[in-house]
Amino acid sequence: MIKIQDRYVTFIPPKDATYLMGDFTDWDEKPIPIREPITIEFPRGAYIEYAFLDANEQPLADLTNPEKPKHPWYDYHRSFTLPHNHFQTAPRPNIFCGRVSEHTIGSKIFADKRTYYVYEPPVPPAATLYVHDGEAFYQKLRFHHVAAALLEQDAIKPVRMVLVEPKDRQAEYWFNERYEAFLLEEILPSVEHLYGATEERGLWGASLGGLVSAWLAWRNPHMFSKVGSQSGCFTAHPSGGDEYHDPEWLTAQFTETPAELVRFYIETGQVEWLLAPNRRFAAMLTDRGYPHCYQERPSGHNWATWEQGLEPGLVYLFDKSEQPVSLNVP
Repeated sequence: MIKIQDRYVTFIPPKDATYLMGDFTDWDEKPIPIREPITIEFPRGAYIEYAFLDANEQPLADLTNPEKPKHPWYDYHRSFTLPHNHFQTAPRPNIFCGRVSEHTIGSKIFADKRTYYVYEPPVPPAATLYVHDGEAFYQKLRFHHVAAALLEQDAIKPVRMVLVEPKDRQAEYWFNERYEAFLLEEILPSVEHLYGATEERGLWGASLGGLVSAWLAWRNPHMFSKVGSQSGCFTAHPSGGDEYHDPEWLTAQFTETPAELVRFYIETGQVEWLLAPNRRFAAMLTDRGYPHCYQERPSGHNWATWEQGLEPGLVYLFDKSEQPVSLNVP
């Protein structure tokens, strides 16, 4: 059970609960022992997801709370929204135009079959945005519908979306040169053969998807001029593997190399372990002179947070008034 009073939430544990976890504990990274009610202060207007654990650290749903996340990581997750929350529903087009096509290619690099989806706008696109964790951004967040709505409103340039689904995201997104080759040598040529090249290319992703987007643009600024990173997992090191405690290797690489003509949209939740690393990454972009927009939201590492960033991220990266960056487009 929970009791809400403005910014304060009291968690009253069910009978068998031993621990409390949620966005505010990095989930099972730092669960809070709980035998009696605990009151926690959150940012004004916060949206939070949480659950309990029993003595064997097995999850317990809060059956007294009927509010479930719209896109839960697990069925036992529950959520609450504090007063003065300003989350908005992502825009949808009045009439969806354009088309979405599913493609399967045989990857020689990974020796398997891979799926990607292409949203092609109803007018010739000015840019192609490669989206990591494509299945979730396509099915859960309907990212292409947001792009279609903004195009309908004449708020952005027409953007093609290529939504790419990984097989092992932890391995593939962790500074993996095979994944880089897969995207550049297999996915990108396939897309441009079927649909044609565009004047600009960009990358988008959340968590490790945000990390790999920034990494790929750092290594290939001649290929990608736009990056959208949501809760980018900038606590990562090529020789590590601990997304909670690794040093912020990629931020250091940006600091030590010349700035490139890449525009960034960076956002993160205020109730997650990646808040400080994202602040430092954004500060580095400022110091290095990269054009960027940085946003924080009163929430955690979840799809509700990331859904809020779809519209402002697209508008910032693909504003109609911005001059395109010349890329290596055949």
